[in-house]
Amino acid sequence: MASLKDLRNRITSVKSTQKITSAMKMVAAAKLRRAQEQAEASRPYADRMERMLGSLAASVAGKAGAPALLAGSGKDDVHLVVVGTADRGLCGGFNSSIVRESRRLIIELQAAGKTVKVLCVGRKGRDQLRRNYADLIIDTVEDIAKPALKFDSAQAISDRVIAMFEAGEIDVCTMVYAEFKSVISQIVTTQQLIPFVPATKGDKEADAADGAFVYDYEPDEETILADLLPRNLTVQIYKALLENNASEQGARMSAMDSATRNAGDMISKLKRVYNRTRQAVITNELIEIISAKEAM
Repeated sequence: MASLKDLRNRITSVKSTQKITSAMKMVAAAKLRRAQEQAEASRPYADRMERMLGSLAASVAGKAGAPALLAGSGKDDVHLVVVGTADRGLCGGFNSSIVRESRRLIIELQAAGKTVKVLCVGRKGRDQLRRNYADLIIDTVEDIAKPALKFDSAQAISDRVIAMFEAGEIDVCTMVYAEFKSVISQIVTTQQLIPFVPATKGDKEADAADGAFVYDYEPDEETILADLLPRNLTVQIYKALLENNASEQGARMSAMDSATRNAGDMISKLKRVYNRTRQAVITNELIEIISAKEAM
């Protein structure tokens, strides 16, 4: 049975932990608001651009002059998996769920006889994947959200992916990230970036409105696609990074809220044990005093 001093020290320790988790929850909530606004603001632009490029791509599909980012390299041998996670932990199952989906994708590709390369965006993805796939990791991009997540960060990743594709080092590029839905809901998403694949989902009303018009493009579709496809790649990566950032803050806020409440429950239990132990000590002391007086 723990002594009163041990129980007091334990209660003090848990209270200190509770203060830390409560502060982290408040910080995550403040960051979440801005991250959520950025993620939601990027969605209409990224989705609209993807639909527009999908319409253009349909008109040049199968033609000899189709851009490489659309037509692909003609092979499907080497796959690059871009794994987007956080640089820090204490955010529940956010990192683990993304890494789990990345592992599933890697196993599936290797079972099909494909060569897999992994580019980690965030230290936590690298730390978990290198236990089994250290030889597949080509590099890690860290601290992209410090001091703030900017478009230049996505541009740097996009330029590197395009350079690898043009050099013939990869044939297909896929990104794994978490799409933000709410504080308690983040959906792990797998999106193929190269070759470009038109989205199959979207706003049906917007798609119907797009189909109600016939557009004339100048210059020709091939020239426009050659210019816009690299930009779209950067936009889609930037959108994924923003979604990941919002998902991370939401997951951390939820995890720290649970940790704070659990610390409160533990403090209540420890206080009950402390009070019972204290009462038992006082009772024993009274019994000893009374027994000693009676023996005199």
